[in-house]
Amino acid sequence: MKLKPWMTTMSSLAIASLVLVVSPANASGNAYSYGHGRVVHDYARVLSVEPVIRYVTVTTPVKECWDDVQTYSTRHYEPGKAGKTLFGAILGGVIGHQFGSGRGNDAATIAGALIGAGIGSNAASNAPTYHTTRYSRPIRRCETSYQSHEEQRIDGYEVIYSYNGRKYATRTPYDPGKRIRIRVDVRPAPF
Repeated sequence: MKLKPWMTTMSSLAIASLVLVVSPANASGNAYSYGHGRVVHDYARVLSVEPVIRYVTVTTPVKECWDDVQTYSTRHYEPGKAGKTLFGAILGGVIGHQFGSGRGNDAATIAGALIGAGIGSNAASNAPTYHTTRYSRPIRRCETSYQSHEEQRIDGYEVIYSYNGRKYATRTPYDPGKRIRIRVDVRPAPF
């Protein structure tokens, strides 16, 4: 089948446009395109990678416990003034009853009761009305303190790379290794 001249010209133009589109995209041998042919991804050679370091203060709670002794006391109340006065009167009366005879015995008993009541009342006024007993018991005590220290955190990586003989710099969240994937924006240049 013989091609008409206008078909030959169209075929030649189609082949030429394909060569022009495919050639720049494959200049590095790794490039590929997708979408409408305007965005191309390629790989560039990494020249250096430096981590970006940030220092942070980390505070950690530390709980410390130890055994201790707690001392406490209790009060025991003694009989009041009235009880001591009554006891003194009874004791004085018994002792007074031992002296004398007849009517004198009654008088001695009354005098002994009065003297005993006075001594008991006086003793109750001078003595405290309670006594204290001290006790101790083991207890566990705990205290929380805070310790701080500095830590290094990597915020990213400063990357210098080379593409088509030119150097570029970027920051990445990871170490890219020996090569980095880049986006090449292919657009027609203005005349």
